[in-house]
Amino acid sequence: MAEEEYGSFVDWNKMGDLAKSSGPTKVDCKDLKEFKQMARQGYWAKNHKLRAQVYQQLIKAIPCRTVTPDAEVYRDIMGNAATKKPSSHIPLPDFVDGSPVPRYCLKTEAVASAHQIINCVAGQFPDISHCPSLPALTSLLLHFSNDEAQCFEHVSRILACNEPGKRLLDQTFLAYESSCMTFGDLANKYCTAAHKLIVATAQDVLEVYSDWQRWVLGDLPFSHIVRILDVYLVEGYKVLYRVAIALLKFYRKHKAGGQASPGGQQQQDSGKVRADIQAFIKGIASTVTPEKLLEKAFSIRLFSRKEITLLQLTNEKSLQQKGITVKQKRRNVQLALNPDTFSSEIVSSKEMRDIWSWIPERFALCQPQLLFTTSTHGCSLNRFYQHCEGYEPTLLLIRTTDGDVCGAFLTTDWEERKRGGNKVSFFGTGECFVFRLKPEIERYEWVVIRHPELASSIKTQELEDTASSEGQNADNNSLEQPEKPAGDLSPFLSARHFNLNSKNTSMFMAGNFDSIIVGGGEGNALYIDSELNHGRTGRCATFDNPPLCAETFQVSVLEVWGFQDAMAS
Repeated sequence: MAEEEYGSFVDWNKMGDLAKSSGPTKVDCKDLKEFKQMARQGYWAKNHKLRAQVYQQLIKAIPCRTVTPDAEVYRDIMGNAATKKPSSHIPLPDFVDGSPVPRYCLKTEAVASAHQIINCVAGQFPDISHCPSLPALTSLLLHFSNDEAQCFEHVSRILACNEPGKRLLDQTFLAYESSCMTFGDLANKYCTAAHKLIVATAQDVLEVYSDWQRWVLGDLPFSHIVRILDVYLVEGYKVLYRVAIALLKFYRKHKAGGQASPGGQQQQDSGKVRADIQAFIKGIASTVTPEKLLEKAFSIRLFSRKEITLLQLTNEKSLQQKGITVKQKRRNVQLALNPDTFSSEIVSSKEMRDIWSWIPERFALCQPQLLFTTSTHGCSLNRFYQHCEGYEPTLLLIRTTDGDVCGAFLTTDWEERKRGGNKVSFFGTGECFVFRLKPEIERYEWVVIRHPELASSIKTQELEDTASSEGQNADNNSLEQPEKPAGDLSPFLSARHFNLNSKNTSMFMAGNFDSIIVGGGEGNALYIDSELNHGRTGRCATFDNPPLCAETFQVSVLEVWGFQDAMAS
C-alpha cells in the first residue's frame, strides 16, 4: 500500500477507516496561521502518508538546542542492535513513572521498538527526571516514522524545544505537578459544573486531576488522539489543556444522565473516580467523534497561553517554596536511618523508617538527632524549648502510659512562638502532619492537601508580622468566604500558598509558657501541658484527624528529634 513507507510499524488491520487514504496528497503551506486552520480542520487527517510528511515538516521546524541528537546518533549508539529484534521486556526508565507504551494500533514488535527508543532517549537526555507522557508520544510518532532512528530524532526534537514561551512536554516533576495544579485551576474556571462534580464525588480532587495528561496521551483511542496530535504539533502544549477540559465536560454530561445533582452524591475513593473517568475516555468513540471533541475543546473562550503560563509559573513557585521539586521515592528513604546507632524509648528502627517515609524528600537523607527526651531532660516545658529552639523541622514523639504512640512532624522552629508574646499564636506550614503508630499506623496531612476545594473559603494575605501588629489576635482569623474578584488566584493556587491566615484550616503549631499545641480549629490534634505530663487529643479542622490516642492521656515518654545533615557530618 502507498502508506507502507511511513507505516512499517502499523497493524493496518486495526486501523479501520484510517487505513483508507483519501483527500489531499500534498500540503503547500508555510504560513503558521494557515497551518493552524488546516490542522484544526483535519486537512491531512485522511491520508496517512501526507500526515507523516506534515509531521516531519512541523517537527523539523521546532527550534531546538544547538546539540540535539538526530537519527544518525541513534544508529551510532544502537549499532547492530538496530537490526536485531527489539524486546519489550526492556524496562522503561524511571522518569516515565510507570506509564506503559500504548498500543495505538501498532504491531506487537513496534511496542518493543518504542521501549528501545525511550531508553536511548534516556541516555541522551540525562536532565529528564519526570516525563510520564513520553511513552504515548513515542508510540504515536512511530506510526509516522520510516524507522526507529527517525522516530528517535522526532522525539528528541520535541524534548529539546527551546522556543521562548513554548513547551511541548513536561520533563521534571516540578513542571508536571504544577501542570496538575494548573489544570485544577482551569477546570474550576472553565468547566465549573464538572469541577463541582469531581469535588462532590472524589475524596482527593488533586489526585483525580493528576491524571489529566494521561486522559489525552494514553487513554484516548487512536482515532481521537491522532487528530489532537495534528493540532498539538502546530499550536503546542495548551492544546492538551483544552482537550482535557473538553473531556471533563463530556464526562460530566455522561454522569448527569439520570443521576442526582453533584451536591447529593456521596464521596468515594479517588481511585474509583479516576478509574471511572479512564473507562469513559477509553470508550469515548461510541458517543463523541474526534471532530466533536476538538470542536468542544476550541469552543472554550478567553482561554489563552498567557493565562496558562502565569498559572504554571505561580504554581511552580509555590511548589518550590514547599520544597516539592522532585517525585519522592520512598523506597530509598530507609537508607538514611542507621539502625546500629539509632536508639529511642518510643519507636523501633522500623517504626522510625515508616515515619521517615512520610517526611519531605529534602530531609530524607538527614539522620535523626535526639534533641530532647523527658527521660533525660525532665518534664519541663522550659527545657523543651531550650533544647528544641534553633532546629527546624522537628519530629515530636509521644508514648502514653497506656502504650499508645503518636506524634507530629513540625516544620517550623519553636522559637517562632515568641513572636506572639504571651498569647497563643499559631505558626508552621502546610507540610506539618500528625500521626499515630500504635495501636495502628496512620498519618493525617493538612486538610487542604486532601481537599483543595476548602481553600476557596480561605482568605489569603501577604505574610506579615502578625504577632507585633496591635489589635490583631486569633479572633481576627475567622473563616471568611469573600466574593472572589475576577482575576484573583483560584482556590488551587491559594491552597498551595502555605502560612495561610485562616483560623480553621491553617493552625499548625503553637506554644506559650503553659502548653504546646499541634493542630487547631474546633479542637486540637495534640495539647501537652507545661509539665509535659498530661495531654489531650481530638479532632481538629487543620488535619481533620480523629483522636490520636485516648482523648485525655498521661505522657510516659516524650521525645523530640531533629534532622542532622548526613553530608555535613
